[in-house]
Amino acid sequence: MDPAEESNVNVLRKSKDEKKVFKKQLKASHTLLKHEGIRTATHPTKSLVVANGGLGNNVTREELSAALKEMGEVESLVMPPHKPYAFVTYRCENSARKAHTYLNGHKLHCGEQEVTFYLSYVESVNSKEETSIPLPEGLVLVQDYVSPQEEAQLLAAVQWSATNEDVTAQKALRHRRVKHYGFEFRYDNNNVDKDKPLPAGLPEECFTVLERCLQDGIPPHVDTHSAFEDTILSLSLGAQTVMEFRHPDGHVAPVLLPGRSLLVMKGESRYLWTHGITPRKFDLVPANEQHDAPHGTAEPGTPSSLTLSKRGTRTSFTFRKIRHAPCRCAFPSTCDSQGSSSPPSLPSCQADAARLEEEYVHRVYDAIASHFSRTRHTPWPQVCRFLSSLPPGSVLADVGCGNGKYLGVNPQLVAVGCDRSSALVQICAERGFHAFVSDALSVPLRTASCDACISIAVIHHFSTQARRLAAVRELVRLLKPGGQALIYVWAFEQEYNKQKSKYLKDQNKEHHKECSPTKDSPGRTQDLHGEPIDHTPHHLEDSCNITDNLHDVRQTPEAKLSVHTNRTAFNTQDLLVPWHLKGGKVQGERESARAFSSRPDPSPGFNSSTHSGSKLDTSNATHQKLSLKGETSQASGCTSTSDSESSSVPVFHRYYHVFQQGELEQLCGQVAGVQVKNSYHDQGNWCVVLMKE
Repeated sequence: MDPAEESNVNVLRKSKDEKKVFKKQLKASHTLLKHEGIRTATHPTKSLVVANGGLGNNVTREELSAALKEMGEVESLVMPPHKPYAFVTYRCENSARKAHTYLNGHKLHCGEQEVTFYLSYVESVNSKEETSIPLPEGLVLVQDYVSPQEEAQLLAAVQWSATNEDVTAQKALRHRRVKHYGFEFRYDNNNVDKDKPLPAGLPEECFTVLERCLQDGIPPHVDTHSAFEDTILSLSLGAQTVMEFRHPDGHVAPVLLPGRSLLVMKGESRYLWTHGITPRKFDLVPANEQHDAPHGTAEPGTPSSLTLSKRGTRTSFTFRKIRHAPCRCAFPSTCDSQGSSSPPSLPSCQADAARLEEEYVHRVYDAIASHFSRTRHTPWPQVCRFLSSLPPGSVLADVGCGNGKYLGVNPQLVAVGCDRSSALVQICAERGFHAFVSDALSVPLRTASCDACISIAVIHHFSTQARRLAAVRELVRLLKPGGQALIYVWAFEQEYNKQKSKYLKDQNKEHHKECSPTKDSPGRTQDLHGEPIDHTPHHLEDSCNITDNLHDVRQTPEAKLSVHTNRTAFNTQDLLVPWHLKGGKVQGERESARAFSSRPDPSPGFNSSTHSGSKLDTSNATHQKLSLKGETSQASGCTSTSDSESSSVPVFHRYYHVFQQGELEQLCGQVAGVQVKNSYHDQGNWCVVLMKE
């Protein structure tokens, strides 16, 4: 081939590549408009949107900025949190043109992955400022509390290879390693024996730090009210990480913990807020001057100030002091000392409702996620029929998707799920489903963006009628006109049309079968606690006339919640249902629960989680923790029932409001712009199909 012909072939090849990039660029523009409402421009401007160049793609600000600056002087770079795109504005339009030409289809190596950029012009960049997230009251972060030399001495003092149980207590947990000094925290019974101190005491290297804390007016303290005194000290060594503090009402304050910093928790931050480190590969952190603001959260200021930080190995020294008298804090609703004499009450206000659901729903599902998922493997037939009836290409939102077992039922749907439990959402991701963490009362999807929604065994976990109504309204908000929603809730009537539900039929089975699937015929499996997997529904003939027949079995707000006996008929509508965490990695799942809880269950019969003893924690997706004087955190609503010192079965308690006949229709009837298309009873569950007008 002569040089002229070879040149023509190269031009032709380049033209094909350019066409391919152009098609993908157009596709990216359509995707941004459809899912994010970002409208691109057809003519050159100074600003561009970079698809695939966002923090959500694990692209750091530094990596993206370096590529963009090669095209010209960058005026601003905005990277919204968790989004797979970014916005860049150049000083002049020529630089933007150059970036549009040379970076479209450009491949960037980000660590172990490769991403391809697709750029489009935009008229303007919406870089509205986010308000800074206030830290919990009583929380203080002291930068550079120890020197690099002291850090090295402290790390060297911990011998992870030494496992002499007579001197210290060392455990390998699901996401971290722990080593206790002073007293051992027992993971089999979630408690500490205050009469059995460990012989070794604290490492000598710790006394210098403790003396400095006392001189600075920072007394040692811990999480569990009855076991430890007011203050918790956590000294972070090694890599930085983000710790999330969660209020009972659901809002979260992420806090960046740099290496060699001291975190002090007391007052409200110690007694009311839960705290934990979510296992992940990257943290969202401020891009520049990360150590300037000692009280700064992990996401301060505007979105443009954020970047990603790859997790390294973090070792934390946690100091706590054992309490020898009952706790008399100002938070009796979360205090095991003050609230251990009686079970929780029905909520009397919004804050109480959020707190009850946090304790007896959200934390419990995070704790039992793996075991729960193993029992949710077969979709329910009536739900499958609903999903199969939807036209191909319909957009489906599964609100409260659990482990995502319905997201793959109809592969012709564009299905996305959300759940309040990050542990369940992680299971969805591992199974290849699209899901995100969200409260069912506020789903971050656009209004009228879905052709269909399902809410299966979710709304019965809301503890007031107002919150249950808000959950239905949120489903309707997501629907397009003509869209449909399917709702399932647990029924008060477990015997209907003279037929007992499978839940009651199994009441004589052995106790250990209450928390594992039971099968009575091929293809017919009973899910836990009356939630069916394969049943034929009994349709109601007239759902409009049954609302007058509601019985007054609901409790008053002052009434105490009772603990339901599994496989028996309900005697009240608001109750706590036991979940026996049997089989699998019990200890690992219980440790997972502790990542988001720092106080014990206030109900009688629920063993409070207390630790005393020193503990060291190292984290990089695993944590090593050195506990000094005691450490605790557990999912509330958990009891450990022990047959022996080495064998225990945790029992978690979930809040339920079981619906009477007609109550679900009555609830949906209060939502404007929607009608009940169908309603039926499906083996111990009341179900409705709604249509948006």
